[in-house]
Amino acid sequence: MYTIEEMIIVEGLYDKIKLSQFIDGVIFVTNGFTVFTNEDMQKTIQRLGGQTGIVILTDSDSAGFRIRNFVKQLLPPEKVKHAYIPAVAGKEKRKREPGKEGILGVEGVKDAVIIEALIKSGCAVDGHRTDKKSQRPITKADMYAAGLSGGADSREKRIKLAQSLDLPYKISANMLLSVLNRLFTYDEFCELVQNTGKNENQICE
Repeated sequence: MYTIEEMIIVEGLYDKIKLSQFIDGVIFVTNGFTVFTNEDMQKTIQRLGGQTGIVILTDSDSAGFRIRNFVKQLLPPEKVKHAYIPAVAGKEKRKREPGKEGILGVEGVKDAVIIEALIKSGCAVDGHRTDKKSQRPITKADMYAAGLSGGADSREKRIKLAQSLDLPYKISANMLLSVLNRLFTYDEFCELVQNTGKNENQICE
């Protein structure tokens, strides 16, 4: 796995699925042009990007550049990196027909091409986790102990926590876990959940 400190912005779910196979990092999906009008998405990019910076990895077609040009305006230039894949003719295996412009998107290019694009963008790609907050990562077991997953009222607790962090209330448990590991140490996480109403059990050592 390659560790990427910056939040990676991609267009679609299949892009995220591909990257998740070899990249350890927060991967955010714009759902195409949805980001243009979805204020929750925009606030999430601003919130997390303000912490870690972002790297935009969109397709090399006109739609990809439209999304890139919109997203880059959400943050100061020094917080934005750009990763570009080459415009290669072809189609993704899952598709019956090539895209409108006949070139491969992020999901269709080789892993090595993506890693090279991220390195060229200025990301620190080192093949192992160097995040100073990773010595004691927050785990799914911690999420369960905090009442944020696996319980009858877990969804409500996640919503409350997400809202306290200016995150979309629909954020999934897995995405929330990734975000928490990027923003907080384990001890900070313990304090956070206690301050947002989870104090009936001792979850920290």
